[in-house]
Amino acid sequence: MWAGTVALTTVAALVAVPTVAAAAVVPVPEPETLVSTNPADNTPHARDGEARAFAQVGNLVYVGGTFTQIRQTAGSAWVSRPYLFAYDRSTGTISTTFLPALDGAVNSLIAGPGGRLIVGGSFKTVNGVSRKNLVALDPSTGATVASWAGRSDGGMIRDMVLQGNWLYVAGAFNWLNGAAHAGLGRFNATTGAIDPTFAVDISTGRHGTSHYAWTIDVTPDGGTLVVGGNFLYVDGLPRNQLALVDLTGTPTVLDWSTEKYVPPCAAPATFVHYVQDVKFGGDGSWFVVGSNGGAGWPTAYCDALVRFETAARGSGQLATWIDFTGNDTITSVEVADNVIYLGGHFRWLNNPNASDAAGAGAVDRLGIAAVTPATGMPVNWNPGRRGGASMPAGTSTWGSAVPVLWRGSDGLYFGHNSDGMGGEYRGRLGVFPIAGGRTVTPKNPPAETTGNLYLGTGDGQLAKVPFDGTAVGTPTTVSQPNYTGAGATWRVSDRIYWSHVVAGTPTGSRLDISMFNGGAIGVPWESSGYNDWFNPATMTGAFFLDGRLYYTRTGGNALYYRYFEIDGNYLGATEFVLPTTGVSWSTVRGMAWVGGRIVYGATDGTLRSVPFDATATPAVNGAAITVIAPESAQLTWSTPRTFFSVQ
Repeated sequence: MWAGTVALTTVAALVAVPTVAAAAVVPVPEPETLVSTNPADNTPHARDGEARAFAQVGNLVYVGGTFTQIRQTAGSAWVSRPYLFAYDRSTGTISTTFLPALDGAVNSLIAGPGGRLIVGGSFKTVNGVSRKNLVALDPSTGATVASWAGRSDGGMIRDMVLQGNWLYVAGAFNWLNGAAHAGLGRFNATTGAIDPTFAVDISTGRHGTSHYAWTIDVTPDGGTLVVGGNFLYVDGLPRNQLALVDLTGTPTVLDWSTEKYVPPCAAPATFVHYVQDVKFGGDGSWFVVGSNGGAGWPTAYCDALVRFETAARGSGQLATWIDFTGNDTITSVEVADNVIYLGGHFRWLNNPNASDAAGAGAVDRLGIAAVTPATGMPVNWNPGRRGGASMPAGTSTWGSAVPVLWRGSDGLYFGHNSDGMGGEYRGRLGVFPIAGGRTVTPKNPPAETTGNLYLGTGDGQLAKVPFDGTAVGTPTTVSQPNYTGAGATWRVSDRIYWSHVVAGTPTGSRLDISMFNGGAIGVPWESSGYNDWFNPATMTGAFFLDGRLYYTRTGGNALYYRYFEIDGNYLGATEFVLPTTGVSWSTVRGMAWVGGRIVYGATDGTLRSVPFDATATPAVNGAAITVIAPESAQLTWSTPRTFFSVQ
């Protein structure tokens, strides 16, 4: 992963110092509510093709896609019900009254005003009558709502978003309701009438192909639209695969563009366009993009999930963070309850250091995952796109795509082109319920400025030094027999982490964790085995803040950081350098974050502090260094074993 405001280390040289750029956007982690990892048992099954869309009207869930048959249970007979059906979300019972007849695929579904179901896709007739690619249906019977005027003349609808009474559509069309509209359009959702004031068109497909819009989303306030797909221009302005549109007045293309989808990821014949899905998060201040594309890292955002800031302006936009899969496709994203969910045929996340294999830092996530919006790091949610031992004959445990993830009223719905999910048979579709999920609460170091600095004075021994943010008091010696082989140490909420020199480990050291409340340090446990590639013994000081582990290290003269996800104790695979000035980081020995300042020791035995702001340039200015305490006969502040605690 990398932040858009600092350059990343190279694959070949993980310890290289990146080039410093502008001030960083540093999102602050917020509480996240995850759905269960256990799919609901009562959802029906489909086969042939895939499920691509969901909507809910009342207690009925509607499923659209390219499938041709459905059945209630694994033992039921298959019933011909191509492209669209409904079932009761409480019981899972397939509706026998909702029976529309379409002659082509359903790509998108919207629960529209007036209780109607709006269907977009690639079809020519509905219920035996010409209705090109767009139709409104009675949600009880599937009958066509004849008065609803919307249609797409000669081109498929790929995606739709309802915002207020506006229905936004994206696809491969050049005409809507008989009026020229290329790839994008806006309807009155109640009547199906086209809005003539929305005249934003895409043009020029990549590599000589026909242009189309593949995915769209709109901010909760209705002010901004993001579109991704196969195009080079939007209203004549260069926008390669991704653009933002201002909706606050007459719709116009915003001054926002990125060149990270311009470089070729792989052979054009294999991947015409890379942007597969887009979603705004939270209040609409940011959005995420999932892509395919194959090889191309780090020049292009291939096979990656990235976050952009909506309010940014200008060309050359870079991602706030990027999570590489290691050249595996992401086909869908959803943002709900401050969690980003993604689906596809990826096998790992946090994997920028290898291609088609698990590199240093890779976290296994088979085809479905959840990440935190602040850093893009995976959280500890891992159902996996895999079936159990009881998969019925003729089913598939793995497929190339998860075309849709959709947060319904009762959970996260998924549509895929295979049949295994969460260790169960889930033919082409299913739902992860909200019930049985959990909340992830962000952890940080103590916010107080008065407490104690702890300083390692020997193996299994700490000096407890009163500290009020500006001066230290008289130390006392505390025996801590569980705190052995320790190096750089940092405090996070109710626990401490430290580098532990251990023979027989892959790097000769590991990260240990122990609960700590100011009394005895408990028996430590090893952090996630996903971190075995990292050698924490090289760190000469460290502190954690807002999803980042900041540290100094042997052989470097900079303040570095990696993302660190506390929920699973996953360490970011990429090292970044923070812009600083006037501090000799190579001499630092031990650090703590206390009330907006870095309190740190050094090889000369002196304890100092300096203001810290990760969003500023520089983040640390050595002109503001304050000496807290010199080396004394009692204490020398020249060890990496330093941390701050209130107790």
